[in-house]
Amino acid sequence: MCLGIPGKIVRWLERDGVFAQAEVEFDGVRRVVHMACVTEAKEGEYVIVHAGIAISRIDPGEAEQIFQTLAEMRDDEGWHATETDDAGGGS
Repeated sequence: MCLGIPGKIVRWLERDGVFAQAEVEFDGVRRVVHMACVTEAKEGEYVIVHAGIAISRIDPGEAEQIFQTLAEMRDDEGWHATETDDAGGGS
């Protein structure tokens, strides 16, 4: 399964075609992202990033919906076992 995450373009580093790169922010963390697929994107816009490559632009409202869904997924209540089975068979 592949997952693309929205990020906000902070600043362009290189806008030239295949070598296009920008600094993109994800929840306060900034990363350099390859932008060859979305060279028309502007600073302040959101892009979907998969494996370090921006693959498409995204509407800010859609980005916000994704952020809310991801925040809800961080609720790990019930993910941790409350009891440990003794599968070791020791005495």
